[in-house]
Amino acid sequence: MSKRYHLFISHSWNYTDAYEKLIALLDKTGLVYSDYSVPKEDPVHTNGTDKELKDAIRRQMAPCNCILVLAGVYATYSKWINKEIEIAKSMKKKIIAIEPFGSERTSRFVKENADIIVKWRGESIKNAIEQ
Repeated sequence: MSKRYHLFISHSWNYTDAYEKLIALLDKTGLVYSDYSVPKEDPVHTNGTDKELKDAIRRQMAPCNCILVLAGVYATYSKWINKEIEIAKSMKKKIIAIEPFGSERTSRFVKENADIIVKWRGESIKNAIEQ
């Protein structure tokens, strides 16, 4: 029986297509995983304070083996992606930065905070998760 990995995929709701493509790429690898991400269709429900949202994200990340972060340049300007990275680091979670397919520019902040940086290839991402 394959090991099941618990993943939190940090992504921008403005770029859900990249998130969906990553899920499809992971599915093709045969990796057995549970996705603890916060999808646009099922947001975390809070009264809107940053502290409540941080606490909710911390609870989502708690059972995760690692945090996947799409390292597109937009991540540099995303308040919540940056906060998710800070939360993951405070919890000592492994952060895997994934450089988007064909991207020439990527987020320096994401890459500086990642434990592993991989290219947009299913096997590379799977291997990083399994390490």
